[in-house]
Amino acid sequence: MNILVNNEPTSFAGSTVADLAAQLQLPSNGVAIARGMSMIPRNEWDSTTINENDSFIIIRAACGG
Repeated sequence: MNILVNNEPTSFAGSTVADLAAQLQLPSNGVAIARGMSMIPRNEWDSTTINENDSFIIIRAACGG
């Protein structure tokens, strides 16, 4: 299926946000995922399904000031 990740078209073969995190090889800490304007709590990644044309924002924590 086709989705958007950080406004970039992305082909996705999984079904959940956890699958998306694995496909993108996201680190286990310091990452947040939002669908539209709603953050998805990490404990819901396994149960949150992804649909065709969903749009996600991946936010990575950065150190520094």
